[in-house]
Amino acid sequence: MGKKSKSSPGLGRSLIKDRFGSTKGRKLTPDKSMLHTTELQDGYDWGRLNLQSVTEESSFQEFLATAELTGAEFQAEKLDIKFVNPKSNIGLLTQDEINKAKNLHEKHRGELRIPRRPPWNANMSKEELDQNEKEYFLQWRKGLAKLQEDEGLLLTPYERNLEFWRQLWRVVEKSDVIVQIVDARNPLLFYCEDLEKYTQEVSPEKMSVVLVNKADFLTQEQRQAWADYFTSQNVKAIFYSATLASETEPRGGADQSELNQLQDYVDTLEREVEKTAQKLNEILGVLKLEFQNSNEILTKDQLIDLFKNIHKGCKVTEDVTTIGLVGYPNVGKSSTINSLLSAKKVSVSATPGKTKHFQTLFLTKNLLLCDCPGLVMPKFVFTKAEMIINGILPIDQMRDHVPPVNLIATLIPKHVLEDKYGIMLPAPMEGEDPDRCPTSEELLNAYAYNRGFMTANGQPDNPRAARYILKDYMNGKLLYCHAPPSVAQTEYHRWPERQKFRSLETAPPRQIRAIKTSRATTEDVDKMFFHGGSSAVHTKGKTMIGGYGAVNGSVLGDKPWKKVNKHENKNKREKLRRVYAHLDQH
Repeated sequence: MGKKSKSSPGLGRSLIKDRFGSTKGRKLTPDKSMLHTTELQDGYDWGRLNLQSVTEESSFQEFLATAELTGAEFQAEKLDIKFVNPKSNIGLLTQDEINKAKNLHEKHRGELRIPRRPPWNANMSKEELDQNEKEYFLQWRKGLAKLQEDEGLLLTPYERNLEFWRQLWRVVEKSDVIVQIVDARNPLLFYCEDLEKYTQEVSPEKMSVVLVNKADFLTQEQRQAWADYFTSQNVKAIFYSATLASETEPRGGADQSELNQLQDYVDTLEREVEKTAQKLNEILGVLKLEFQNSNEILTKDQLIDLFKNIHKGCKVTEDVTTIGLVGYPNVGKSSTINSLLSAKKVSVSATPGKTKHFQTLFLTKNLLLCDCPGLVMPKFVFTKAEMIINGILPIDQMRDHVPPVNLIATLIPKHVLEDKYGIMLPAPMEGEDPDRCPTSEELLNAYAYNRGFMTANGQPDNPRAARYILKDYMNGKLLYCHAPPSVAQTEYHRWPERQKFRSLETAPPRQIRAIKTSRATTEDVDKMFFHGGSSAVHTKGKTMIGGYGAVNGSVLGDKPWKKVNKHENKNKREKLRRVYAHLDQH
């Protein structure tokens, strides 16, 4: 074989030689520099230029770049900042958003209407009447849906079942007086102004009255404020409490003879009341006195007398005054009827929508009560949490408990919650507003620790605690009453002073763990920093910290309760009660 010829150098070697080899054959600039290079040394510091390509910026970077282009200068004031807790307003609106929503509510107030029954006559067939009602109902639903989509407004989950509205139409047509039952704590949320207009459209002879139930929650001054407001709006309002009326009823245990005597006595009183009522009607007809709103809570007998004498016009049923009771679910409509009848005639439940069809019940031979199913009518609201705490939406069916609990924490002062439940809520952290409301996490953790509501892994059961707190608010144990528009809320509802004073020095360990937040405080940071130093005594490769073993300056594993024994048997199994002792510290 002949001698192997020498191979030509590769492309890579040629590039290396051209870059780092001799300058023979290379073209240089007059200043002895290469033509193409980024390492020019011309006396100018090219590193000072911002030559980095920027195609995307954060909001903060964009703000700084704009300020640099405009030549604006800013000065920072030391410690003039406030940290906003992101968990404090979950599901709630800011004050600016609330004011904007109020303006939109007032602007579109006239568009909130209930569905009307279409015109009909006796010659129409059942199928034709049914089709007309469905078309009118569909147009009504489209109008409300368009209002929500175009303006972004939030409405109550109004009744979408046509059969329920048909029940309302029958009650309005059959009744002489339509009584709207509202909750005394927030009457305007449950009052439907358009229902009064519809009642007058059906017949000018019909009357509308607002019955403010649960009036025992209000003081006399608060009832007077609402009485004056309804009077200014030309609305007839009466105050009543089904709970108080039921408590005054005699309980069981009397003999049959005594019950018969009482029944005879009641019949005699009824005859006397009817004679007195006739004389009263004659006097009222002569004097032509107008109905005046009073702040007094009527008793059962007073309310019955009022129902008998309130309507003076032609009756739908001859010689019988029919009172139609209409209201939202869970405002105490069925409880009111039961208190008037002195016996449980209507099923009562805390779940909205218990009554499914209207019922007629004779209170006396000349007074008929007509109970309409609970209807959620279209109404402007700010958040879904507002509907939950007012009982419009079922508490047991809610999916997110954080917004309604946050809303309660903003309505009820911190010291009232602490006095009511006997708990301690954590103070705001450094840098936060010292007067801020507690968050839902802080309130629920403290309540769950105090009541012993814990999950399987040793954490506080917040969803269970939330249901208890929400039901306490709905039942009036946590009382918050809304003021009429003409009265300031701070003057209307005055909170009591703090009754109990507590301190961390006397608090039990469970209470201290309850107010311990999940966020790191300045004390925690200082403790971790100073504890990180190796200041312990080393013995045979192990560090002893307060009798506990540590490796490389840290406590052994995640078992701080495990002490180091000089003659420790590594194969010995640790007792479970010692292993899980930290989980029992609730």
